[in-house]
Amino acid sequence: MAPKKTVYDHIRQNNIKTAFLVMLFPLIFITLVFLFTWCVVPLNDALNTTISVAVPTFIGCMIWMGISWAFGDAMMLSAAGAHEIHDTDPQYRDVFHAVENVALAAGLPTPRVYIIDDDALNAFATGRGPRDASVALTRGIIKKLDRLELEGVIAHECAHIGNRDIRLDMLIITGIGVTAFAADLIYRMALYGGGSRDNDDNKSGAVLMMVWLAFTVFNLIITPLLQLAVSRTREYAADATGAHITRNPIALADALRKISGHSASKKLGTMRSMEMACIATPAPRGFMGDMFSTHPATEKRIARLESMA
Repeated sequence: MAPKKTVYDHIRQNNIKTAFLVMLFPLIFITLVFLFTWCVVPLNDALNTTISVAVPTFIGCMIWMGISWAFGDAMMLSAAGAHEIHDTDPQYRDVFHAVENVALAAGLPTPRVYIIDDDALNAFATGRGPRDASVALTRGIIKKLDRLELEGVIAHECAHIGNRDIRLDMLIITGIGVTAFAADLIYRMALYGGGSRDNDDNKSGAVLMMVWLAFTVFNLIITPLLQLAVSRTREYAADATGAHITRNPIALADALRKISGHSASKKLGTMRSMEMACIATPAPRGFMGDMFSTHPATEKRIARLESMA
């Protein structure tokens, strides 16, 4: 009989999976650019083209990441219509203290606490790191969950902060934005620069079209699949870490049962970046159900949590 997995086993396995999936992003991107350009030019030219495309793309990611690093959390909180609360607010004093206590148990600085005026059951964390992180909770989740369940949700969000998932989300979202912009730029260059009859110009136009095709395949097929895999892996990791913080995996499992089917929110479901950050997907379920959701099926998350009890 196989030994029962502990919370630490779940956390370690999910961290290994995440590291592997994140490494796949640049590797697959570079491979696609090389293979597609190799179809129209010799090997050495394909290698040179791949380098000339990859380097500015990564530089662009770094620049845009710096902008997101400075303003990303404020933009997310503003888009959600969240307002900050303090321990002096009598209506939400217990909520603030719950966040404070869970953060203390997690060994984290107390994050700023925000309330979203929405009856949906949802929550998310954002920020550049533990020292300037924020936790946002909907009014609905505060009303519907009991104290232990709400602490489980807060611990899940603190786990995202402690595991640096908020940085990882920013990295992935930024990279997707830059590659989409680069694909559009390359397409326009190929479209308006490929009309010459000169052989060299025709060759350059063919290379540009192949590079654009590589970007398109990466953006439309590879990136969504890797994004789903990373997001789901991090949700499992945050569940396991949250259960470790509170020493009460059943409370988080009970919270997820209540959240399931009631997490859809007009305020939170409009941005893809917001969807990745939330404890449950804020977008209405499509006809494909959980297949293309950024979150694992709630039933699987509950089953894992109950196995840790």
